[in-house]
Amino acid sequence: LSGSLMSLYSEGELGSVAVRGCVQFSLHYDPAKKELQVHVVQCRELAEAKRQRSDPYIKTYLLPDKSNRSKRKTAVRKRSLDPIFNETLKYKLEKRDLQGRTLNLSVWHHDSLGRNLFLGEVEVALGAWDWANTRPEWFNLQPRMPIPSDGLASRGNLNLALKFIPAGSEGERCPGTPPTGELHIWVKDAQSLIPLQSGTVDAFVQCYVLPDDSKASRQKTRVVKRSLNPLFNHTMVYDGFQAKDLAEACAEFTLWHQEAFSKRQLGGIRLSLGTGEAEGGTPSTSGCPLCRGSGGDRGGLSAGSSYGLSVGWMDSTAQEQGVWKRLLQQPQQWVEALLPLRTN
Repeated sequence: LSGSLMSLYSEGELGSVAVRGCVQFSLHYDPAKKELQVHVVQCRELAEAKRQRSDPYIKTYLLPDKSNRSKRKTAVRKRSLDPIFNETLKYKLEKRDLQGRTLNLSVWHHDSLGRNLFLGEVEVALGAWDWANTRPEWFNLQPRMPIPSDGLASRGNLNLALKFIPAGSEGERCPGTPPTGELHIWVKDAQSLIPLQSGTVDAFVQCYVLPDDSKASRQKTRVVKRSLNPLFNHTMVYDGFQAKDLAEACAEFTLWHQEAFSKRQLGGIRLSLGTGEAEGGTPSTSGCPLCRGSGGDRGGLSAGSSYGLSVGWMDSTAQEQGVWKRLLQQPQQWVEALLPLRTN
């Protein structure tokens, strides 16, 4: 691999040159072109890479995308510690998709015979940037901090609503069987998704009501292509629940990026009381074996729970626990929730 391809991952080019100097650039978003424009003006007092000289160039990424698709570079300026670039590096994306993105701008010495040498970097959180400011600004170059494989706690938010209808509220659902409670789930949309690599996501949401992790329990939304704010508007219904069953259950939602022959998970949420155990009892299997989704998914769901067992999936955050508690406390009412898609 060339130094250029390895530069964001390898420590081989880092630390051999003491970082100093500064860089001047401006940021502008063009709504007509749907384009982020990084205008790199110049650098001053860069470190000397080799033999009292440097051949600097500038490289940018829109983190967390660390792939070549996110990389932009200026031309190399030979033999200069105060190079003038006056180049504009461009990214095509919606302005709302800049939320959660970080501009990584780094300065490198180009070595045609060996590895390129790191001369310093600047990182700008674009979600907090004042877009009214289009003037070039000076930034002090900083040493490189180790880049984690994925330092994001969340890759966006999931917007949904839930409703529990207790047994007997709407009469019997299946002839010859007693009426059972229903858990209604309305997956509305996802907001401000941060892609794993490419600029957009082909997203779908998958749901289980644990401890049943069988295919019969799984329900999915349709795939919404090329969007960081996908609208699903998909409803799911799980039958066969009593309130005590939901106290031991966990609704797990995961958001996935659909690829040609595989899928990759961006994050998820788990709605439960967060305890993972209860006192005594046996799993409940009563109720109608019908499980329905508006997308045509069908399958049985045994309304069992974690009775007496400690389980790893009852790890809901305080915010997620609050949603599940409101669901149990407010039967027959929609409980709205906008929750972060956590990566852990």
